[in-house]
Amino acid sequence: MKPSHRMSVLLACLVSASFAVHADEVSVAVAANFTAPMKQMAADFEKDSGHKVVASYGATGKFYAQIKNGAPFEVLLSADDETPARLVTENAAVAGSAFTYALGKLVLWSPQPAVVDAAGEVLKKGDFDHLAVANPKTAPYGAAAVQTLQALGLLAALQPKFVTGENISQTHQFVSTGNAQLGFVALSQVLQDGKIAGSSWRVPAHLYTPIRQDAVLLNKGQGKPAADALVKYLQSDRAKAVIQSYGYELP
Repeated sequence: MKPSHRMSVLLACLVSASFAVHADEVSVAVAANFTAPMKQMAADFEKDSGHKVVASYGATGKFYAQIKNGAPFEVLLSADDETPARLVTENAAVAGSAFTYALGKLVLWSPQPAVVDAAGEVLKKGDFDHLAVANPKTAPYGAAAVQTLQALGLLAALQPKFVTGENISQTHQFVSTGNAQLGFVALSQVLQDGKIAGSSWRVPAHLYTPIRQDAVLLNKGQGKPAADALVKYLQSDRAKAVIQSYGYELP
């Protein structure tokens, strides 16, 4: 091997070794409604930082229980602002690290055209067998759906028709597979290039408590370069552009 070639190989090895030293993994618990944007942002973050994102998607309430039971998550992207605040109060998350990364929007949706009208009158007519709703005890979007029905005075009449999803992803699946003719889902799940396939009613914001989705650095992520880098990335203009493209508003 020529000396110049040996030098090139050595430099490549040194660069690779240096990159490996700085590269790390970050374990993230992500609210189910934020699955699609998080997957897109994780790919961008990994490419830019060299760190690897290990993401789990599910209901915020279940993540809270898992974190309290010692799950190795380092960052939480919640579907509400109450859970991160509670984790900080209970000394399970880093004080001062919580921030609102998105404002979620609720939509009544069916993949079939003409099932859901633009004013949501279909709920009053009740001409359907099943209505998919996420579990309001563990999923903030489910709580928002229940608040909406309470505000409309329809909860008692429609509750027997509920098909309850463990989280908002399962709720969306119930509707998309036809197990429920319609259901309350996150706008981010059905918005494609600014349009919604099928039929839908964007629930007016005054009918439910604002869905402020907060992120927080958990104790297990404190001092971890990858966790710190991800938290900073989530607040960057590049991340905000992705978040808005999925129908979320920014705080």
